[in-house]
Amino acid sequence: MKSDVEDLMPRLLPTEYGADAGEVDMKAPPRNPREYLRQVQLEASQYPEVVVAQIDPKKLKKKKQKTVNSSYFQVAGCHVAPVGFSPSLRWQQQQVANFSDVRQSIAKNRDHWSSHTLDDNVLMPNLTDEEGWKRFCLGETVYLGTSSCNTDTEAEPTLDYSKMGFPPFLSIVSRLNQSTVLMVMEILTSWFEEHEFAPQLGQWLYSLLACLEKPLIPEAHSCIRQLARRSAQLRSTLESQEDEKLPALNLLICLVARYFEQNDLADQPE
Repeated sequence: MKSDVEDLMPRLLPTEYGADAGEVDMKAPPRNPREYLRQVQLEASQYPEVVVAQIDPKKLKKKKQKTVNSSYFQVAGCHVAPVGFSPSLRWQQQQVANFSDVRQSIAKNRDHWSSHTLDDNVLMPNLTDEEGWKRFCLGETVYLGTSSCNTDTEAEPTLDYSKMGFPPFLSIVSRLNQSTVLMVMEILTSWFEEHEFAPQLGQWLYSLLACLEKPLIPEAHSCIRQLARRSAQLRSTLESQEDEKLPALNLLICLVARYFEQNDLADQPE
């Protein structure tokens, strides 16, 4: 006689058994296809209709606590500016307007500038050459932390771009496709996480943001938020409102938050 489970179970592979079919030995290998299907049906009938997972409350509590801590870290990473260090809303709006004009100018004249021949000394690194891009953009003085003081009394006759880095000339940035723009931005932002701010870094980050197309892909979204958080964190350590790094840090935070619409990172009017 068939069990209630067998009656209710959809017969996707029906088998018919005569009265003399006998019992099926579940431990022995099936001797034919019909016996195999019978073994499968009998095995399935032995499982309960509802299975309740056994969850260790201690592990669940630990996992939940880990998630809460992670969320707290993300919120805590948005450092609020010390009193008097954040820009006014009017200043932020003006910077966004200026930045929008720069982006439009680059887009309009990209073909013109990219057709310019680069000087022989401008050797752009390969896409994945992280060390090469750090040297190219920041120069050895900043990247390697070497002294920029010249012991000679006479001024150097020519600029040494290997030491000071190549500025983000329009003839250079206009040649960068979106993959390269994002790659270089990620390289410089990662470097910024462990080092102080430098003028060369600010110039390149501003130029790369100006070349970054909207809508943002997830990688770009993550990168610019990392940049704004690092800028806000460094700003919170400044001791004076006269610090020359403050306007540049405020500008990077403003562009990420206001222009690229990362509103939760924006400086609010005091």
